[in-house]
Amino acid sequence: METVSSTEREVADIYPRMIDDPNSEEMKGMADSLKRATSNIARAQVDMFGISDEFHARMRDIKKQKKSGRFHIPFPANASVDMSESLSNSFAKGLNFYKIMLIGFVGSFAGVLFELLWCLVNNGYIESRSGLVYGPFNLLYGVAAVIITVFLYNFRNRGSFISFAGGVLVGSVLEYVCSWAQEAIFGTRSWDYSHMPFNLNGRICLLYSMFWGVLGVIWIKRIYPIMAGLILMIPNKVGKVVTWALVIFFVFNSLMTVAALTRWVRRDSGIEPFGVVGEFIDRRFPDERMERIFANMKFSE
Repeated sequence: METVSSTEREVADIYPRMIDDPNSEEMKGMADSLKRATSNIARAQVDMFGISDEFHARMRDIKKQKKSGRFHIPFPANASVDMSESLSNSFAKGLNFYKIMLIGFVGSFAGVLFELLWCLVNNGYIESRSGLVYGPFNLLYGVAAVIITVFLYNFRNRGSFISFAGGVLVGSVLEYVCSWAQEAIFGTRSWDYSHMPFNLNGRICLLYSMFWGVLGVIWIKRIYPIMAGLILMIPNKVGKVVTWALVIFFVFNSLMTVAALTRWVRRDSGIEPFGVVGEFIDRRFPDERMERIFANMKFSE
């Protein structure tokens, strides 16, 4: 503030000379100096806001972690997990390949579990929400978990409003792209929000975009630090072997899913199987089984 007051007095002293010669080198130098000072102050204000926001967010998270009570769940704070990681030699330290893969696997399962519970509460029955032919997994949620984690990782110790905005943006874009790609490749849709208010081509809608925002906050502030803490407990050799085994399983599962969906679409169009592979897929994944797995699948007209 003293610098601002001093600059204000300095500028006031120059005004009389400006009337005589506004194009002098002195006037040009002062104008350039004020522009640089304004830009530097603006950048400093942004930086200070980030520092202040992170300090208060870390303090809130750690206070919640240390809070005690009968009904209080002591979720670990990201700051505490970061400190533990910095002191360890974990195979999944920071945000490397192994941690990203494990996050994707857990996200694929957790998303399906959440949808099953939502369907039970909202509709009164359980219905498959899987996106792969083997197991209760959906790659959409796994990819979403990875992208949200990568996108929000540097903001994990910042205020929740950033996580919410990031969740809305990332989740909505991902959901729209996946819906469009599925329809373009297979001619099918797994969800349609055309009946929902404020929807965009039936692929995304405001309500579920808000859900993505809430999920972003819950994920990076609650679920991620729990996962990171549990991963720290896995021995390095075991963790690497398990991760690669899951990678192989998911690649195989994804290839089988693509093959089964392709044959389902072709059967719907009356196309007979080609060769022993097509016949095997038809036997293993008849329409009845596919309808159970992909309960909300709709064929485009």
